Amino acid sequence: MHEGLTRLATASTTEAQGTGHASHGLRASRHEAFHTVMTRPLRRGRVSDQDSLPMTPYRFLLAFASAAASSAIAIAFLYGYAEHLGLVDRPNERKKHVGNIPVIGGVCVFLGVITGAFVAGQFHLFGNYVLVTAAVLALIGALDDRMDLSVRARLLVQSVAVLTVIVCTGVHIHTLGHLFGVEMELGLLGIPLTLIAVIGLLNAFNMMDGIDGLAGMLALVSVGTIAVYQGSSPWPDLSLPLLLAAALLPYLAVNLGLIGKKIFLGDAGSMVVGYLLAWTLIKLSQDAPTHLSTIDVLWCVALPVLDTLAVMIRRIREGKSPFKPDRGHIHHLMLNAGLTPRASLVVLVTFAIALAYLGTFTRTFTAGSNLLAFGALALIYIAAHRRVWLKQQLGQGVPGVVPGVVPVPMSASAPFIFIERRTARSSSQMAHAYQRRRSDLQRVA
Repeated sequence: MHEGLTRLATASTTEAQGTGHASHGLRASRHEAFHTVMTRPLRRGRVSDQDSLPMTPYRFLLAFASAAASSAIAIAFLYGYAEHLGLVDRPNERKKHVGNIPVIGGVCVFLGVITGAFVAGQFHLFGNYVLVTAAVLALIGALDDRMDLSVRARLLVQSVAVLTVIVCTGVHIHTLGHLFGVEMELGLLGIPLTLIAVIGLLNAFNMMDGIDGLAGMLALVSVGTIAVYQGSSPWPDLSLPLLLAAALLPYLAVNLGLIGKKIFLGDAGSMVVGYLLAWTLIKLSQDAPTHLSTIDVLWCVALPVLDTLAVMIRRIREGKSPFKPDRGHIHHLMLNAGLTPRASLVVLVTFAIALAYLGTFTRTFTAGSNLLAFGALALIYIAAHRRVWLKQQLGQGVPGVVPGVVPVPMSASAPFIFIERRTARSSSQMAHAYQRRRSDLQRVA
């Protein structure tokens, strides 16, 4: 009996040890699985095609038409309720439109995308999480249109949305490609880079939504550039951006005054547009095999990226928050120079197309040379933007400068600020500050 109890105790100890080893092995396997999902390159079909219906040309055309039609119907239906819902944009010191304009465009565009995706039957892990988190951003954007949420609150929600997609699908920027002969694998560093890239692009489109049709037309240029760069890519790869383009068409027709009464895209729309394009570009550039390199992505959204960089750098140099709104974007500079809103739209859309065409040339270079070309373009754009901004603020014969405002030198970190005449100590001080700033600009020129 004693011998039997000894064997039983030994067996229990062995079983407990085995259970402990199994528990440790389970924890290790979970950790390994999480690390694998977060660091490995994407494989085609792993999160994209397994639950989708076959995408035929007929099904795609039906989905495209459904996206456009549902967007148009939503615009017609919600227009009369915009005032009741508080979704109207009122003029202020930065917004120069006349009257209260409904800001329902973004909600209607998103409803169009959802309808098109349902008809297309493109239900898969990655797409589902992107659309669900985009719905959250559309809701937050609508609240921002109504009550002006703080920058901190918006960034928090945007960060949670991006991290949700990364954690639940494993899709993120894991490589920058072969730069200067070396494969630039990012590992876990790709996660914060993805966070910055997505939030940066959605806010870039939000900042470009300053004149009628600009954000929507730039989105169409980006979608067209993606389609050209992708070439003979399978239908499912382009379904989301093309459905976005379809849903934007009715909005643009109304926003530009071609039909009906004017509406605006609003923060709900501009953020969702940038968000969907950002995830589309990340998925296409990181999925293997790919027709779109990580550097090609920059050329697909060149103008929003360049202008946002220039404006944020200029604000930081002036000692301001990079998120503090002002009238210093490229479309504002063109309006200050005397161009009409419609002429500014035509010029900027043409410029965006030219940048995309330039990208088709530079993408024949090596990845490193392509990146250097975009970097050189960015430096030129930032310098030109600052030069025009300074000249307009100094009032050198440029229309649109606010009268009674004088630049006053401050420090190296904040080269100048602008104060009203009534707050200056003396007229001689104002004259001296004005002439000093003008001399500085002439030396730069």
